[in-house]
Amino acid sequence: MQSTLELAREKAASVKLMIFDVDGILTDGSLHFSADGEVMKTFNVLDGQGIKLLQNAGIETAIISARQSAIVTKRATDLGITHIRQGIHDKKSAFIQLIAELNFAAQECGFIGDDVIDLPVLLQVGFAASVQNAHAEVRKRVDYTTQSSGGRGAVREICDFILAAQGKYEAALAPFLKVT
Repeated sequence: MQSTLELAREKAASVKLMIFDVDGILTDGSLHFSADGEVMKTFNVLDGQGIKLLQNAGIETAIISARQSAIVTKRATDLGITHIRQGIHDKKSAFIQLIAELNFAAQECGFIGDDVIDLPVLLQVGFAASVQNAHAEVRKRVDYTTQSSGGRGAVREICDFILAAQGKYEAALAPFLKVT
């Protein structure tokens, strides 16, 4: 009988498109408001590098977020994420449209989310992930829960997990290990 971790690895091995929620995943979920109402968010550089490693390994990346934010657009652009769906409260519909546009089956996709609004997508994808500080109803319905919190390296943990499951982790690190 397969362990839960073995089954999660098997599912992660099939990921061709990894989709990220933002608040609580790419950030710690905090929203900082300036006096004029501008929202500021904090992103983790380890997470960003993990996304780049996925992309370099040939895995597509995307964002589906309920909130609309210019900061998210800027961060996604910096990371080379071109598939961005923001201001979307019906994440399942956005997911269905995205995979149709990119010609992926739901089972070839992974999604990481942290709250009940993410469940309609988490329950559709081949590899469902969340963070250790996610809502309990989400944690009990995903394939893998990170040891790290959202915005604190959890995305990097997921990216590394996917790369390792696909046998691409060492190749992803190779360019950084060259000694001249």
